[in-house]
Amino acid sequence: MKIRNKIMKKMFSTALIAVTTAVMTGCGVSVGELEEAPKEVEEESIVFSDKTLDTRLIDNKVLYEDDDETSVVTMYLTVTKGNSSESTDHTWSEVNDHSVFYYDELGIDRYGVNGLLQVGDENGPVEGELGYERQTPNCIVTIRGQTSSRAKQKNYKIKIKDSSGDWRGQTVINLNKHQSDGLRFRNKLMYDLIKEVDDLVAMRTQFVHLYVKDLTEGKDAEFEDYGLYTQVEQANKKFLKAHGLDKEGHLYKLNNIFEFYKYDEIKMVNDVGYDAMAFRYYLKTKGDTNNGKLINMLKDVNNSTLSGTEVLERWFDEDNVATWLGFNILLGNIDTQSRNMLLYSPLNVNKWYLINWDCDGALGLEEKEIHGINLENSWETGVSNYWGNILFRKLIMDDTFRETLDKKINELRRQITPEKIREMAEGYAEVVKPYLYTDGSKDEKNAPLDEKEYDRVINAIPLELEKNYESYKKSIEKPMPFYIGVPTNVENGINFVWEASYDIQSDDVYYTVTLADNYELKDPLLVKNDIFLNICTYDSPLPEGQYFLNVKARDSEGNEQYAFDYYISPDSSRHYGTLSFYVDKEGNISLVAGE
Repeated sequence: MKIRNKIMKKMFSTALIAVTTAVMTGCGVSVGELEEAPKEVEEESIVFSDKTLDTRLIDNKVLYEDDDETSVVTMYLTVTKGNSSESTDHTWSEVNDHSVFYYDELGIDRYGVNGLLQVGDENGPVEGELGYERQTPNCIVTIRGQTSSRAKQKNYKIKIKDSSGDWRGQTVINLNKHQSDGLRFRNKLMYDLIKEVDDLVAMRTQFVHLYVKDLTEGKDAEFEDYGLYTQVEQANKKFLKAHGLDKEGHLYKLNNIFEFYKYDEIKMVNDVGYDAMAFRYYLKTKGDTNNGKLINMLKDVNNSTLSGTEVLERWFDEDNVATWLGFNILLGNIDTQSRNMLLYSPLNVNKWYLINWDCDGALGLEEKEIHGINLENSWETGVSNYWGNILFRKLIMDDTFRETLDKKINELRRQITPEKIREMAEGYAEVVKPYLYTDGSKDEKNAPLDEKEYDRVINAIPLELEKNYESYKKSIEKPMPFYIGVPTNVENGINFVWEASYDIQSDDVYYTVTLADNYELKDPLLVKNDIFLNICTYDSPLPEGQYFLNVKARDSEGNEQYAFDYYISPDSSRHYGTLSFYVDKEGNISLVAGE
């Protein structure tokens, strides 16, 4: 609830952005320009260089020339206890017993172990590869991920120790199980697609078959089969350098919910009020630590006098932003509104670029259907999925940017076809299924889909491109989603308020309000249709209990949109447009029981 309250405070305190047509000129600078990066946040306007200089984002495609996308590399990991100074004096069981939230709650480092990582094939370590014939540890192993760390099968971060070599130029090896992805290859598929898309940067990936020998309990052990993982390149300075980017540049990973507002916690490192943990709640710094450019960008994004076009030209690269947004919309990578993104900016260039991070939720319509989740009535499709993000909201409201976005999406449709997706998906499935459906294997015991369901999803995936495109077109016509406010007591009743919904076509918008004591909204206590204002009143006090308020917008053309709020029922179904609230015996209202 704390997260939701933060969002609502921002949303309700921010006036709708004025759409203007004034276009700022002279915005881009090349990577070669030697303009000094700001040491402090300047109050005066930043002077931008000649717009004609090329600032397009270009990946180093040479990295992928020798890729065999369906190959499997075998890794052997022997884990032993280390020392307290590196927090490696733990057992392998202790490392695997806790999620990252355990460490966050206690404010301690994640437990680790020493490891000897050896790369080879199914016959064992191979000469010339990392760790061959080595007897002593060459790495430190911890769990990685956020919500995924709660899963039974953990993801691992393997940090190669100094002077112990590297693997394909990488010294951090991320092994991801992608347990919530029933196909176990969506992240790889997405990055393999991005490799061929201009104006985006991919990450190198590799299927890995992992064996682990646990010696942390002081007993002899054999290598145990841990199944199939996907190795994903670590976003760090080595990543920037390898991809032909500025290794001294700014690189931030979006954590939790970052929607480009002017958060109080985003400060200069030398600011007396800077709190590293508070900053990291929103962003993880992976590059230069001078936050001045970031703060100045956020200031302009939140400036209601600047149009989307002006903000775009001043701080971003249009091709990158439009391609990034179009790619994720077309591929249905919906968990990208406020996280699963990297923000990159060359050190001496006032431009920010968007890079994908963690794409395992893409192309998931059919799998969601199997798990009882239907996005048909959801705002989590098309442009409405990004409406809660102030940067994307500003761009979506801009006619010029919407035209650019539409062109980019249609370019991508010509490049990424259903036939291409089918060929890639079937190729990856041939690799994954023997691991996932071998009786008694760790992967088989934790498979989200049975084999019949797996094949059903594989067959449906190519069709999802067109479904996502149609949802995108419909989302342009619909009113935009909005937040419901916390109900408030008034004399002889309760007031319900919500944000006004924005309609791109400037159609009139009306609201339907339903109040019930059950999330299915059966036998409602209140139904009001065709409300023009964004407020209505229930004319009597409510007895103690839990209640559900549903608000739906409809424009004059009949297009409907639910509020951002949704309620997750015990069967994990999402009930869109529904706010759950509680009334105590004194009549006080809260969003959390007992508060």
